[in-house]
Amino acid sequence: MHYSNFVELYEKIAFTTKKLEKIKIISDFLPSLKGNEEYVYLLRGKVFPDFDSKELGVSTQIVIRALSVASGFSGAEILSRFKEIGDLGDVAVSLLKKKRQHSLFSKRLSVSHVIESIKKISSVGGEGSIEGKISIISELLIEAHEKEACYIVRTLLGDLRIGVADAVLVDSILRAFFPEDKEMINKVQKAYDLTNDFAQILRFAFSGKEQFEHISLVPGRALNVMLATKVYDIKEAFDVCGRPAAFEHKYDGFRIIVSSDGKNIKLFTRRLEDVTAQFPEVVESVSKHVHAKSFILDTEAVGFESKTGRYLPFEAISQRIKRKYGISELASKMPVELKVFDVLYLDGENKLDFPFAERRKILEKIVDSVSWKISPSTQIVTDSEKEVEKFYKDALRIGEEGIMVKSINSPYVSGRYVGNMAKLKPNVADLDLVIVGGEYGTGKRVGGLTSFIVACRKGEDLLEVGRVSSGLKEKSSEGTTYMEIDSLLQPLIIKEEENIVYVKPLIVVSVTYQNIQPSPTYSSGFALRFPRITHYRPERGIRDIATVEEIMREVAKNSSKLAKK
Repeated sequence: MHYSNFVELYEKIAFTTKKLEKIKIISDFLPSLKGNEEYVYLLRGKVFPDFDSKELGVSTQIVIRALSVASGFSGAEILSRFKEIGDLGDVAVSLLKKKRQHSLFSKRLSVSHVIESIKKISSVGGEGSIEGKISIISELLIEAHEKEACYIVRTLLGDLRIGVADAVLVDSILRAFFPEDKEMINKVQKAYDLTNDFAQILRFAFSGKEQFEHISLVPGRALNVMLATKVYDIKEAFDVCGRPAAFEHKYDGFRIIVSSDGKNIKLFTRRLEDVTAQFPEVVESVSKHVHAKSFILDTEAVGFESKTGRYLPFEAISQRIKRKYGISELASKMPVELKVFDVLYLDGENKLDFPFAERRKILEKIVDSVSWKISPSTQIVTDSEKEVEKFYKDALRIGEEGIMVKSINSPYVSGRYVGNMAKLKPNVADLDLVIVGGEYGTGKRVGGLTSFIVACRKGEDLLEVGRVSSGLKEKSSEGTTYMEIDSLLQPLIIKEEENIVYVKPLIVVSVTYQNIQPSPTYSSGFALRFPRITHYRPERGIRDIATVEEIMREVAKNSSKLAKK
């Protein structure tokens, strides 16, 4: 298949904003991928499945340098056009129409060649890696026609700009292969939740719906965790999860899926990143104190100070998630203890559909309780509000964030908010939001991004909810700094407009605020008043950020309080 076929598809999809039209266009195209199902990743601007956490490591600056090599224009000229046009894909089109360097042979670019070239970029590392990436990209751009170059650049930067969300692709598969079969709606969605692999879903679809009866978790692979809804008091917790319910401590750590295929133990964050190498002490604890061959556990890693035994807040240990060097020293200084609260797979058997109460019994049989190493999460099961009140107060007294609430009869539903699990913590006005843009600072912060545009989620769309420029620190010893966030965002820039930049939505932060008010200024229809960034959350992704529905609930709750006054 020629890459131009995909470019034509991209153009058709981008031409409409209507979801149903996008679904029809994609569903008509999908049958052509039989035998090459992995090409489907390109519809999401990727070359790897979602469960694969490989990163291309391609920044705006690298693409500009590669475009310079491919087109003959200087980096300064390209940067000037980028600031004027705001999209490096469109810049590539304008440059390569006039490109001063031509390939010796004019031949049509194949999809397989594009994919293999981009995959090769992810494997380039070490000394000279930047020059190596530039070489691969420039060669690809030289071979490409202008529009092909546009979408290659956008794919490299993770911003395809055609509006194909996961839900659109799921619905397209349903329309293409099971248009009248309503029972397949949940089966296809569940298959994606368990595999995080659209190519695998396509292979099943080509083979027939019977294949979807045999979907299971794959040990050693990342998966999306079940998500908790937010409740505001104990009565609402029972309303959501039923009576009796299970109540557990809510730890101030970060979620880790521990997965073993019987040979190797791997650790994944909730954004599907492999962090096995960063936490050797966790791997050691699991290998010694989980009594099973193959398993998948849902856990929370909680940091503590090795000298004092004092539990540390998430902010103190967050640096370990991204650390690639000095791991042994950090593990010794700030080790983590693993709190295990669910088992999803055990010795060849999928446990997702077992009631939570049964999964908990299994967990307690296979996981040892070893202080400062690993243990089942602290739990009570009750229908008494008084008992829960005491449990909640005790959790807060010892420094926990709050409590988790779980339906004892519920299955584990990967990747979705389904009302089987809720969280209750003191009424702190805070939200997890994703940074989608920023503005350069002035004075002592000139040259760096210091004011950040943050967004919530509606389905898979991102809606702006305000700007935040306070809360970060000047010195790393005091917490997350402006310089740290700026350094994370610079490689993610995809568009520039004068002093404002727009970035790939990868950096999640916790934001506190005084209140939320309706506002026509932002696409969500709401604005945060006096927002402050309190934490950078490297382990969280877009699935974890606040939804616009959650924000509406916050507004309604506050309005109700004011009305009572």
